[in-house]
Parts: sequence; structure tokens; C-alpha cells
Amino acid sequence: MSAPVAEAQDAGERGSLEIDRGVLRKIVEHAASGVPGVARTRRGPSAKLSGPAEELRIRLDLPVSYPEPVRETARAVREAVSEELERLADAGVLNVEVTVSALVPAARRNRVE
Repeated sequence: MSAPVAEAQDAGERGSLEIDRGVLRKIVEHAASGVPGVARTRRGPSAKLSGPAEELRIRLDLPVSYPEPVRETARAVREAVSEELERLADAGVLNVEVTVSALVPAARRNRVE
């Protein structure tokens, strides 16, 4: 005897999902830290989020490696943050306000003579 076949349900009919703001903030900070030009420091990027998950407003402080181009780094961070939030959390981004909080000199390499 075979078991009855369950009806397929739309994902929206099975329940709901809410992602904590702390998780969304971590996604933003992680996405920003992976962009070339963002400095690797102990503190790293720091984000604050407001608004509903469909229209997030993000304020992001980040250190930039010197002499990386600041404007291009900020543009790349905005794109990476928006794409990652959409991909991982199905969240929409209204805007990403970037503040460069530090310029961090690139690590010097020892010269061998």
C-alpha cells in the first residue's frame, strides 16, 4: 500500500520568515569588508539599518586602504551590499550612505637588497 501524496504548497502558504536586524547588519558588514579597497582593520565596516526590509536605508562607516580611489570603492561597496542583501535575505535597499571613517596606509613590504 502506498502513502498518500501530499499536495504541493506555495512557499508563502507554509509559514513566514523574519530575519533579525542584527543578521541583516552582519550581511552588510561582511559584504562591505569583501570589496577591494576596504581596509582590513580590527574594527572593519560598521553598519546601521533603518526602514522596512523591502526598503532598507543603510548608513555604513568603513575604513579605506590608502591610496585606493575612495569614490570607486564606495560605489563598489554600495553594489556589493545591495546584491548580497537581495541574494541572501531577499531584502531591498533604498539607499546606502557611505562614510569613510579612516584611510589606512597599505602595508609596507620589506625591501631585500
